[in-house]
Amino acid sequence: MAEITAQLVKQLRERTGAGMMDCKSALVETGGDIGAAEVVLRKRGIASAHKKSARVTKQGLIGSYIHSGGQLGVLVEVNCESDFVARTGDFRELVHDIAMHIAAADPRYLRKEDVPEALVDKERNIERSRALFEGKPEKVVDRVVEGRLAKFYEEVCLLEQPFVKEASLTVGQLIKTKIAKLGENITVSRFIRYKVGDVAAAEAGGEGSSETGAPEGGPSDSGAPVPDTSAQV
Repeated sequence: MAEITAQLVKQLRERTGAGMMDCKSALVETGGDIGAAEVVLRKRGIASAHKKSARVTKQGLIGSYIHSGGQLGVLVEVNCESDFVARTGDFRELVHDIAMHIAAADPRYLRKEDVPEALVDKERNIERSRALFEGKPEKVVDRVVEGRLAKFYEEVCLLEQPFVKEASLTVGQLIKTKIAKLGENITVSRFIRYKVGDVAAAEAGGEGSSETGAPEGGPSDSGAPVPDTSAQV
């Protein structure tokens, strides 16, 4: 077990923003392993973030990301409770990271609740037929279908997607770590993703004209805004 020195505690505090006693407790729990202690603090922070989820978020920033070459761009609105937090480096970094993630991962929807029920039913029926075709026993088919639906949500919903810079976290969990660190509720209100050529493709009636491929009224980057509903995380 490594010695829990003041320097080690300070190092963990600088990496996580957690309080000194919390850092020391996590280091003791993990035998002085700073990497494992950071994971412990992250899990605690995600748990505590639920307590702040009902707070109103009326401040924040609109962030942007333009990919190299200028042919792909994202706008995203991320909200917090106070202008003070909105001006912090941590919050600005979060907004930029979310915009960059949207550019890379191309989510169609903000959260699971935004996916049209008709689309979910269609996916559920497809996966049920697939499971039965594969010879899965009837008693486990429902479990298989729900597992595959979870994967579907992970592919199309921003808050369910693994964060592109750290796949061990979903975007929703990333936001919760920032809620724990900054002490305020944080929500994503809306986003839009543009790619050069999509409007022309849509006018031509070609396949895949919407970059996000959002079916049945889902958000696309054809210029129509995503519904202005904050996602609580």
